[in-house]
Amino acid sequence: MISQERIVYCTNPGCTNPINRVGDSRLCASCQTPLVHRYIWATGEHQTKIQAGERIFEKYEVITSQIWLDIQPGQLPEIPSELPKAIIPYLRLSSDRSHLPQVYGFAGDILLLENVPIDETGNLYPAIADAWEQATPVRQVYWLWQIIQLWQPLSEFGVALSLLFPDNLRVQGWCVRLLELYESEQPSLQQLGECWKPIVAVAKSAVAQPLQKIVDSMCEDGEIELAAIATQLNQLLLSSAAQLPLNLKVAGATDSGPQLHQNEDTCYPIADRDSDDPLLPRLSIVCDGIGGHEGGEVASQLAVQSLKLQIRALLAEVAEQTELVSPDLLQQQLEASLRVVNNVICACNDEQKRQGRERMATTLVMALQVPQQVEITPGSYSQNSHELYLASVGDSRAYWITRNYCQLLTVDDDVASREVRFARSLYRKALQRSDAYSLTQALGTKDGEFLRFVIQRFILEEDGILLLCSDGLSDNNLVENHWQEYAVPILNGEISPEDAAYNWIKLANQKNGHDNTSVVLTHCRVSPESLVRVTPLLPPADLIEEKPEEAQPELADSSQALLDLDIPLAEAPAASSAPPTEVKKPRRGKLWVLVSAVLALLVGGTMGLFAWSQLNPQQFQQRCRQLPQKVQQLCPPGK
Repeated sequence: MISQERIVYCTNPGCTNPINRVGDSRLCASCQTPLVHRYIWATGEHQTKIQAGERIFEKYEVITSQIWLDIQPGQLPEIPSELPKAIIPYLRLSSDRSHLPQVYGFAGDILLLENVPIDETGNLYPAIADAWEQATPVRQVYWLWQIIQLWQPLSEFGVALSLLFPDNLRVQGWCVRLLELYESEQPSLQQLGECWKPIVAVAKSAVAQPLQKIVDSMCEDGEIELAAIATQLNQLLLSSAAQLPLNLKVAGATDSGPQLHQNEDTCYPIADRDSDDPLLPRLSIVCDGIGGHEGGEVASQLAVQSLKLQIRALLAEVAEQTELVSPDLLQQQLEASLRVVNNVICACNDEQKRQGRERMATTLVMALQVPQQVEITPGSYSQNSHELYLASVGDSRAYWITRNYCQLLTVDDDVASREVRFARSLYRKALQRSDAYSLTQALGTKDGEFLRFVIQRFILEEDGILLLCSDGLSDNNLVENHWQEYAVPILNGEISPEDAAYNWIKLANQKNGHDNTSVVLTHCRVSPESLVRVTPLLPPADLIEEKPEEAQPELADSSQALLDLDIPLAEAPAASSAPPTEVKKPRRGKLWVLVSAVLALLVGGTMGLFAWSQLNPQQFQQRCRQLPQKVQQLCPPGK
């Protein structure tokens, strides 16, 4: 059947008139539900025989032979009871969603992929070769560095050949994205170098010579190792980025929401409280406490305060280094810091004999811009490295927003995502489970050795907004549906980050309202400062109704005093192990005040964290799993 008019159905099952014309509005004309325009990539032998305009199973409209629009996105796609082996790499690599497509379903023997590099109008993003000559020198190197980072994980599942097809490599701004995965025998780095030759030959003059040397070594030296290529690209990437300006402005806000009286979220920074902190504007954190009636509020505040101590020590150690610290090592140090935070919370849970929902815990999403010393020209150095590290545990999220797109950077640690990663289900089917959104991990629920941390590294090389938020905002796709009206005005100089944070919370309270909400925005600018000056405005009067305490609720005097202390730093503590469990967010309730326990948990080792791990990494990792006797002495059992 050839369609005459492109339509899409509203996903609201109660809508009385669900048919909408594509392009008329982003909202359903009948019920004002946001419309879903989900473009799918079709791959398989028979898709080439399908003509544009055809309707497939009255669910898909064919835009081109391989780009289909799901006109009934509220209906589950066809999913076989036994998953074909050919799709296993897609599932096992699902944590790399920023770069790789995901399996949506099937249409007969045609495989359908979602999360593909297709824009909101159904057009492919450009191939890397087509966008290469218009890209900046930094972006050219950044694209190649991303490909090298994908080489090892794709090789593990036999799909590294996917990186050798120029038309398969698409770029959305900074990000390299693949259309599909191809299984084959493992290609060589020499073959990859041959594929890079045509684009490197026309690289920008600022990076052309060093890139040519890297490609020549790949093509001529059959024994060259992946780590050597990554190191050379990283040095070139950082030295190129360091020549760009970098201006960061950060603002955060939190609110209990209209339905709850207690706020178990904690964010950093928060307006009027952290303006003099030397960590600003490099660090931003959002934590969503779990276990409301048993200490979720303490868990989230403890995580933020403890992590700030460790980040201060880490940055001090990095500043003393005379050579570049590798991304791998920085990621290891951040992971070690998170394990310490986890284990001190977990230790108190164990000492209090808390089980199941009684255990206090917290989600976390944090971003850290690391100012390394970079040699930009022989003998000339800069602290302007443009590196950003992003870590997440639980379902608090991070988004990167520019004038042209909004990208989700994190993957929720929930049951649905776990089922995909273990190749037990497709994501759309996993979402039908009653426990689909239950958390599979959070800080404080089990010993750190059982946690799976995802720490990503980015280069800030374009103007944009880094948005961290708790699920009070991200639920129901509020960010994806409203980023243009709430984030782009910051980039245009029409509103300050502080006002934007309040506006996001107001939106969450209006559209969601069932939970606490925290938002931290970082405006990242690498272009020359605009002449537009934004005058900070007072928070909208109808946003937070005369209840400033609920922005960060008061603890008991003893607990609050402990969180505010400058605590002496000792060795890094850890906790006894607990089996992996699923974590469900209970209803908020009365807080059990932890007095001496909080003090014990904050006696964390940080000043020597970085240096110690370099000198003796095995001993360092071992000590991160040991709990000092002081915790056992000071953390009394629960009543």
